[in-house]
Amino acid sequence: MTATHPAPVHADHAINHLAIAARDLVKTYRNDVRALDGLSFEVEAGTIFALLGPNGAGKSTAVRILTTLARADSGTATIAGFDVARQTEQVRRSIGYVSQKPALDLDATGRENLTLQGRVYGLNGPALKARVDALLERNGLIKAADRITRTWSGGMQRKLDVAMGLIHAPQVLFLDEPTTGLDPEARADLWAEIARLAREDQVTILLTTHYLDEADRLADRLAIIDHGALIVEGVPEQLKSSLHGDTIRIELDQPGALQIEAARAAIGDIAGVSSVSVQDSVIRARAIRGPATIPAALSALDAADIPVAAATVARPTLDDVYLRYTGRAFQRDGAEEVER
Repeated sequence: MTATHPAPVHADHAINHLAIAARDLVKTYRNDVRALDGLSFEVEAGTIFALLGPNGAGKSTAVRILTTLARADSGTATIAGFDVARQTEQVRRSIGYVSQKPALDLDATGRENLTLQGRVYGLNGPALKARVDALLERNGLIKAADRITRTWSGGMQRKLDVAMGLIHAPQVLFLDEPTTGLDPEARADLWAEIARLAREDQVTILLTTHYLDEADRLADRLAIIDHGALIVEGVPEQLKSSLHGDTIRIELDQPGALQIEAARAAIGDIAGVSSVSVQDSVIRARAIRGPATIPAALSALDAADIPVAAATVARPTLDDVYLRYTGRAFQRDGAEEVER
């Protein structure tokens, strides 16, 4: 008998508007490495939610727990109304998961990869063929479908990864650092597909990323996490707008420690300037009137005989939001995240 497409799994007790709910998740690995430290957040159905943070912040650990690949030491979580610890089978039927590391068989064709994934979820016959063809066509992979994936570009392979996560039409799709290593064109293509999945197909997407522009571009809401804890959560534009004024950024030219402190003091004394911070040789500050502040700042530093390499002014960014709530600028080159 030919299997039909598996019916979506729904929980009668689910809160309809919430696709994901995490409450006080804690996870500690050996050597007392605290990967998650009471992390809580909610994701509404049909939206894109980004977990933003540097490497090692706890993003991948959170995803592994939510996708039943790891267990929290304490706390609870539900996906589509199902408890991730007690109803793992229902959760797995409700989700798609695209990990950081490719899940492809590089010695198989694109069509073979998708077909095998479909069979894992109980699809076969005409229903499976139709689903595979539709996903290949949608992702622009139909012409390469019968070539082994080892010969594909990185962007094509990543699109196939996403298609494999969608083969069973999940309600919730987890994308863990989906564009890492892709060139700008491939990133833009994948961004467009992610946005289309949420807007047209009403798939709820949880996206982890350490790219600020990716979170800003895609997310309906985002949570900045650091050291396994929630720092701030909200709509990207609202988070940026909450930082009144402009951001000025001044890069000093090979300063010594005394020059850095003198520069901090000089900038802080300018009228209308607040939230002055220094990281390495870069001074960041908030200014009520950024364009007018730059000449005053350069004049003050010149008077103090402090050389400047570059100075810019801009509207607030997510980097400024991160700086506001953590006290340091966003870094993408932190320690790799602990995974087991």
